Formats: sequence, C-alpha cells, structure tokens
Amino acid sequence: MGIHKIDVAKGILWVEVPEAGLRVLCGCPADAVKHLIKRGLIVKHEVNGVACETGPNAILLSDLSLQNEEFANLAEFPVLQMLYKQGLIMPGHPNNTGHKPMLIGSAEQVESQMRYIYRGNYGLVSPEEICQTGVPAEQAAEMMRLKLCFAFGRIRPTRDFLDTRIVAETAIEIADGVSLRRLRPNLYEFSHGGETVTVDLNLPPGEPYECAYPLGYHQFEPAYFGVIHSGDGDGWDVDRPCMSSIITYQGSVYLIDAGPHLARTMAALGIGIDQVDGIFQTHAHDDHFAGLTTLMGAGRRIRFFASPLVRASVAKKWAALLGKEEQAFAHYFDVKDLAAGSWNDIEGLEVMPVYSPHPVETNIYVFRALWGDGYRSYAHFADIVSLDVLEGMVNDEPGANGLDRRAFERVREAYLTTVDLKKIDVGGGMIHGNAADFRGDVTERILLAHRAGDLTAEEKEIGSSAAFGTVDVLVAGQSEGMRRHAFTYLAERLPGVPLHDLRVLVNHPMTQVNPGAIILKEGETPREMLLVLSGQVEKLRTRDKLHASLSAGSMIGTSTMLGNLPSRYTYRAASFVRVMRIPAGLYAEVVRRNGLLDRMRRTADLRAFLEATNLFSEALPVAVLGRIADAASERRFRPGENITGKDLLPLSLLRSGAVERVMDGKVHQVLKERDFFGEEGAIFKVPYLFHLRALQETAVIQIPGELLTDVPILRWKLFESYQQRVTSIVHDADRAGGFTWREGFSIQVAQMDSHHKRLIEIANSVAEHLQGEDDRESLATALDSLVEYTRYHFATEEKLMTLYDYPGAGSHCREHRDLMHQVAEYRERVLQGGVPDKAGFLHFFENWMVRHILNEDRKYGAFLNAKGVY
Repeated sequence: MGIHKIDVAKGILWVEVPEAGLRVLCGCPADAVKHLIKRGLIVKHEVNGVACETGPNAILLSDLSLQNEEFANLAEFPVLQMLYKQGLIMPGHPNNTGHKPMLIGSAEQVESQMRYIYRGNYGLVSPEEICQTGVPAEQAAEMMRLKLCFAFGRIRPTRDFLDTRIVAETAIEIADGVSLRRLRPNLYEFSHGGETVTVDLNLPPGEPYECAYPLGYHQFEPAYFGVIHSGDGDGWDVDRPCMSSIITYQGSVYLIDAGPHLARTMAALGIGIDQVDGIFQTHAHDDHFAGLTTLMGAGRRIRFFASPLVRASVAKKWAALLGKEEQAFAHYFDVKDLAAGSWNDIEGLEVMPVYSPHPVETNIYVFRALWGDGYRSYAHFADIVSLDVLEGMVNDEPGANGLDRRAFERVREAYLTTVDLKKIDVGGGMIHGNAADFRGDVTERILLAHRAGDLTAEEKEIGSSAAFGTVDVLVAGQSEGMRRHAFTYLAERLPGVPLHDLRVLVNHPMTQVNPGAIILKEGETPREMLLVLSGQVEKLRTRDKLHASLSAGSMIGTSTMLGNLPSRYTYRAASFVRVMRIPAGLYAEVVRRNGLLDRMRRTADLRAFLEATNLFSEALPVAVLGRIADAASERRFRPGENITGKDLLPLSLLRSGAVERVMDGKVHQVLKERDFFGEEGAIFKVPYLFHLRALQETAVIQIPGELLTDVPILRWKLFESYQQRVTSIVHDADRAGGFTWREGFSIQVAQMDSHHKRLIEIANSVAEHLQGEDDRESLATALDSLVEYTRYHFATEEKLMTLYDYPGAGSHCREHRDLMHQVAEYRERVLQGGVPDKAGFLHFFENWMVRHILNEDRKYGAFLNAKGVY
C-alpha cells in the first residue's frame, strides 16, 4: 500500500505516505507524543552521526477544540518534538532540509493553535503586557531582557517555524501527490496514487482520551499537613505523570499544577474533583496546564492561585485555545491573585510565590504551616533553570539581553532556600534544572523530578525520588476533615435541620469501597443511604447512553427514602471510595420530623429528570441543584408554535416533544427529549441565531440563567455545544444569505479577531430575524446586542491602541464615534419599520463594519504584530 494508517489510541491516528515523505499525526490531544513513542512511531536513531528522533512532520487537527469536555488540540509538545527532537529547524541538522512542519485543519483551529503555540513559547510578549499585571516598568524591562535571551534574541511568530494548510470539503494537496479533504466534521479522506484512507477524529459520546500510562489505585489518607506525590515525570516520560503535587492541610486539598489526564490521576489517588479546594499554578506549559479542563468540570468555581504575572500568561494561552477572551477565565475559576515574594495566608496555609527564570512566566512556591515551635515547610520548584545555564546569561551591560549579576544571585538564593521538603526539576538542558546545583543544599529531604527515565548515580547521591501516590507527612495526625465535610454536605442537603439531628446522622461509620466494585445496581432497593466522602463513582444507565461521574458530597440511595423505590442507576467505584453509611429509615425520620419530606417529594421527579440528561448527569453541589429545582418551571408549546422572546431567555430542557432549529429556511437540527436550547440568552447573553419551532406538543423545563452562570461544568458543556453550532454557521463559506468569517478578515490580533467573529455572529442573528416570521422582540434583542457589543468592542480596541501608543489612534477613535452613531441610528430606523428587509441590513453591515475591519483595523493590526502582539 502507498498509504499506511495506524490506530494509535482513541482519537489519535497515524497516516504515512512514504513515497511523498509525509508522516501525519492525526489528532493531538494531551500526551499524543507519548502514545506515538509507545507505538514505536517515535524512536531514537542517528542521521549522519547526529542523534535525534523519528516522528511526524505534519499534524491534522480536530475540527473541535473540545471533545467530551477535554482539549482536543494540544499541538505544543508534538511541535516541540518535530522542531527540536527531530531537528527539523535546528541549524546544521541533517533533518533540517528547509521544509517546515505542517499544521493542517480548519482555518479556525489552525489559527487558534498558532496563537496557543505562540503563547506556549513566550507567555507574555511585551513590556506592556507585563506591566498590565502590576509589575513596575523597570522590572518589566528586566524580565523582557531575560525572556529574549531564552528566545535567542527575538520573539518570532509561529509562522516562522510552521507551515499551515487549510482543509475543507474540496480536496487540497498537502504533499507531492497526496490530497486531503473533509467528508464531514472530524472525518477526513487522504488520497494518493488512487488509494484512499479515512480518518475519524470523533470521540464516542462520554468517552475520554486515553492515558498513556497505567497508574493503579491508591487510598486517599489526608494528613494534617502533607504532600501527595502525583507526578515526577516530564512531557516526554511514557511511564509517569508530569511533575505535580497535591497538598493536604486541615482537611483541604490543593493541587500544584494541572497536568495531562488530571481526571485519571485524581481517580487513581482516590480524590474527586469537587474535593479540590484550589490549584496553585506554576506556569503555562502543557505538561502543567493541560488538565485545567478537568477542574472546569467541577460543580463550583475552584480557586486558582497564582501571581498576576503567571495568571495572565495562563489565561492568555487558555483563551487562545478556546477562541475566548482572557477575562472569561474567571467564569470557570475563582481567581485569587497572590503577592509574589511575600507570604500569602490561605486559611492558615501560608504560601510564597517566587519569580523563576523560564521562557514563560513562572513561579516556584514555598508553603509553610505553623507547628510546634515554628513552621513545617515544603518547596515545589517546577521548571527551574540550571544555575550554569543562567550564569551564562549574565550580562551587566545596560539594555543587553540576559540578567545582571544581582538578579542571578537572587535566583540562586531562592533555589537554595532551606525547607523541610523540597521537590525540584532536574530535567536538564537549557530550560530545566540540574541536580548538581543542590548538592550543598541543607534541606532535610530533597526530591528529584521532572525528567524521563531513572536518576543517574550522581543524582541519587543528591536527592530521593517519590513514586506516584506516595506521601510525605509534614505534620502528622489525621484531621477530622472527612467527618467535618460530611457534616457540611448533610447541612447543605438538609437546610434548617438542627445541629443535634445532623450529629445523629454524622455519627455513623465511614467505610471504604474498592475500585471497580458495584456499589448499587439498577433495580435494587437500598437499605442504606451512602454519602460519598472521597473518590469518584460512576453512574450508569447504558440504555439511555448515560455515563456520569459523582464526587464527594453525592448521596446514593435517595430513592428508597421517597417510597422504598428501586435505584434508577447502577453505581460503581471508579477509584478507592470512602462513604458514610446512614440507615435509610433514620435519614427519612430526620427528614420527616423537620418538615422536609414534602419538599423532597415535590422536587424528586424534577431532579430525576434533570439527572437523566447529559447536561445535568454529573453530580452538582446539593445547594446548587436545590436552587435549580426550586426555581425551574414547566412551559408547554403547541405544534407549529414559534419559540420567541422571553422563552429564549432561560435555559430550556425538553421533557417531551420535539423542536426544530431553522436558519435561512433550512432545518439545521431537531431537538428531542432531554436536549436543550436557550444557552445563548441564559448564559452567553447573545441573540439567538436560529428560529425555533415546536414540531409537536412539547413540554420544556425552563431554568433561569443566573442559577447556572457560576457552575463551571454546566457552563463548560453549554459552551462546547454552543461553539460547535456557531462555528458551523459563522465559518460556513458555502452558506448563502448571511455573513461568514473569512481569513481575509483576520487582523492577526487574537482578541480583536474574536470580537469581529462575535459581531458577525450577532449580525447573522439580526439578518435571520429580518426575514420570515414577524418576531419583533427577538429582532429588538439582536439589534440591542449589536449596539452594546459594538460599544464594548470599540472601547476595548481603543484601550489596546492606547496601551501600545498606536500613532493612528486619534483618527481611528473618531471613526468609531461615527460608526457608533450610524449603528444606533440604524437600530431606531429598523425597529420603527423603516428598513424591514434582510438584504438592506446585509448591505448596511458590509459598508458599516466589514469595510472598517478591512481598511482601518488592519493598520493597527500590523502595528501590533510588529510589537509581537498577535
């Protein structure tokens, strides 16, 4: 065969055409490189006496940035492998033939990956961006000097290293004689010499990407103050998770970094997502960043701790991946900025983030807790730099790239801080640490991490290693954390119940369930209520394609209390699970005598329906689900009735019936039982792109959006659905009757391109409501959105131009005022019936906004690109 295809792992394939010298990694979720290594598709070898690796020279991206709430495209490490480990851009390397590696995919995903790789290479890219985090100008200039030293003197756009190919339904040539076309979203066809192969990058519903290494299972035994070792490998280690730790303190659980396959890591350690109280982020490289989506799957916003410098770097990379604005990061995390170089008190646990030299903004962390006659302390030094390498960057000449001698000594002093336990990066090379720097460190216990393979004999003389799941106890003694959490969970579930009754319930044994054990089968009637205190539980009903995950605070067996009913689901331990076993009769009596039984019965049917939908299948915090159940209402629509106006403001879930989504007179989707609509108005506050019409007698459950906006897992699922739908419209070049995003519109500044895409989305909504049905309320909403978003966009654009002293800012701002007046005036004319047709609006929008983008915005785009802003 001229084309070879290999199924590497779920969502990852390999296509090779030897005759054309083409090797394509198809799909690049987290740890794709590790899967290629394990399959023998990346191996070490020599070319003309130079040691290097084999591997891909092209990457085919998923059409979707998210699949099943995970990042689907994380090309950072595959690109690094091609550029450096294969040597494709290394000067003088025999593999450097002048052909750059390729990124292949939709225009949107290719551009998103180019920007995300750019942020992964450099982090913050200008003194202005650094100053925006509160760093003084002089210090920002020093940081840029050092950054440019890591960057070999210049911050370069990603296109200097990578070629791109945009693929669509029409076949394109990607190599000599090799063509590629999209058959439908995420389904591609390669052709060469009369042969074809298809590649499907879609994940089955509910199934995650595969982890490259086995982890086993460990029991979660939180110390009063301890460190659980959740990873000591690096981004290339095929046998271990990347360097990370989990701190337990007084019953609270804090992560240090979120590496790939975080959900699998936490399950192996017996920790559920909703047990996590916060994350301390060191920096934004994928081996420390890729697992953030797991935390976005929580039922509440998890606290995100970092210095403003690191937080900004992480948020910008996150925004580039998802095509969102940086500010949206706070929709999914409770951002808590830390003062760098100072002690910050986190409910008794003190932490000091310290600036550490690295290509992207990085903090090392020192933690301490008061105990005995002083403190017990832990230092986590991820992605530090060898002191020999750093000293080679010392340059005391004013303005020269590098750092001065005083800054070097400050870094050395920070690295050699004496603590009780210190975990350090010893990955070597230009951007990682060296164990030899710590040979004289008097820290009581040193752990060496962030490397692939075993420690050398010399390294073993300096520090220890820590196997996955092992624990260093800094302050001994089991806190009553789990029983305290049980009390909190029950108090939330049983509002108003007095203290003495809660104590009766909490005074029951906590037992452990082994991984893989069935806790309760569908159809069984339980005699106990099981309160989950730690670990992860699978909730299954395969006939309805329901496969969800429950975490701490969930209750199993509530059906028996409401009438001795059998369980609707099968529950299975996905890790070591700790539960509190409460007799069902006792629990029911406490509920009854406190007047809660009628309320529970009243909402039980609604809760059962919500939990049977994919949207609400994951366990939400009891208080959140209670508020949703109390506020939800039912609305019915007659066959043929249009769904308009106020019915598009809440989130609606179909309880029965069917609803069609229509645009340009074409049916795009038919929604059925347990599907949903309305996230545009309820969550994202944008006008609806489609007309909705009930096909038959239809009942929906309506939920006010304000109850959902701070629930990350719901917002995450709704965003994934919304993004897929909008992308299919805004980027559909073959669509007639509206505006589509074209690459010619891009000004190469990610934030502004995102704004312009949103304006096109809103314009399409206005156009849709100017035809066909007379829905004046939805039209007014769309026009109001156009006016308000234009005002916001212009203000943001003007701040950006001011920040970088754009010389054309004055005239540009004057044009904004004229355009703002025109759109406001147009809105009034349309609503008064003066311009009722779609064609007239499309003409107006093209003259009003599109020409402004093409003629004026491109000018400041080129100006900002020259300053490294993309």
